[in-house]
Amino acid sequence: MSTRGIKDTVRARVRRDPEFMAGLLKESIERLMAGDLDAGKAVLRDFIKATSGFEGLSRTMHKKPESLIRMLSPKGNPTAQNIFRIIAEVQKQEGLHFEITIVH
Repeated sequence: MSTRGIKDTVRARVRRDPEFMAGLLKESIERLMAGDLDAGKAVLRDFIKATSGFEGLSRTMHKKPESLIRMLSPKGNPTAQNIFRIIAEVQKQEGLHFEITIVH
């Protein structure tokens, strides 16, 4: 399957399966919290493409889509403020709310 085919499959699944959509965002946050910035950004990028898209996100964040795309690109180096703001915005747009649980 081509990369485009995989992305279309993910997009279709996100649109029909709310649990999968939430799981994708959860995976991104968990990767970021574990210090795997590259994987976290990649999953977050896929989540955004499958939901509101960078155009929709750019309107609510008042940033150019290209700026957001660059932040989440493999060479991008977003600030913590921008990452958390992106996560807050996509949660709001998709009606999701994550809570952190501490496990010993």
